Amino acid sequence: MTPHDQQIAALLALLDQTLDSPATTHGLARTLRAAVKEIELHRHHRASVAALPDCVLKPGPTKVQIGGGGHRIDGFFNIDIVPPADLLWDVREGIPLADASTETLFSEHFLEHIDYPRSAKSYAREAHRVLAPGGQLITGVPDAAFVLNEYPAPPEQAAEMIERWYAKRQCRGDMNTYLDLINYVFRDQDDDPTYNPHYWAYDHEKLAQLFTEAGFRTVEPWTFDPTMANPKRQWASVYVVATK
Repeated sequence: MTPHDQQIAALLALLDQTLDSPATTHGLARTLRAAVKEIELHRHHRASVAALPDCVLKPGPTKVQIGGGGHRIDGFFNIDIVPPADLLWDVREGIPLADASTETLFSEHFLEHIDYPRSAKSYAREAHRVLAPGGQLITGVPDAAFVLNEYPAPPEQAAEMIERWYAKRQCRGDMNTYLDLINYVFRDQDDDPTYNPHYWAYDHEKLAQLFTEAGFRTVEPWTFDPTMANPKRQWASVYVVATK
C-alpha cells in the first residue's frame, strides 16, 4: 500500500468514526457521506490507473459506453466509475483511450451527474480527442426544456411525471408539487447512497453549445434507438449526436 493509499484509508476510518458519533449533526453527516462516496470512487479509479500502463487501453475499443452502469449495449465497452463495468474509471480525470482511436461514444443520464463547467467541458474535449474523424458522440440527458415548458402543469400531469421518474426513490414521499419535480431535475440532492446528485441541467441548445465549443463540427438531434439506449430513459429526455 502506497503512502497515499494509507492516508486515504486513515481518512476513511476517521470519517466512518465521525459518522457513527451521535454528536455529528445532520449537515455535517450529509457532507461526510458525500466525501465517503467520493473516496470509494477514488479508490476504484486509483486501482485501474495502477493496472493500466500509460492510462490508455490497448487495443482501444471502437465503441464505448460511458457511465452505463447495469445497462449493457451489445458490442460496446462500458467505462464507469462504479460496478458493473468493463473498466472502473473516473472520466472526470480523462478518458483512457488514445487520440482518434474510437468510432462511437455513447452516454445517457450521465452528463448531468458531473460538475459544470470543469468536468463537463473536460469530458466534451476528451470525447473529441479520442474520436476518429467522423466519429460520433451520442448523449442523452433529462430534458430541462421539457419540464420548464410544462410549468405550471395540472396535478394529474405532475403526478404522472413524478411517478415515471421517482416512483422507486426514497424521496418519492417528498415529491408533492410540479415545482418539486423541477427542483429534482435541476439539482437532485436526495441524500441516498444509491444515486448521485444532478449538478447541471441541459437542453438541446446547451448540449449543442457544449459540444461545439469542444470542437465538434455538427450537433444534431439523435433518433432514439432502443437497441442502444434504455427505453426507460426516452420519455422527457433529449438526445443529440455530435460529429467530429
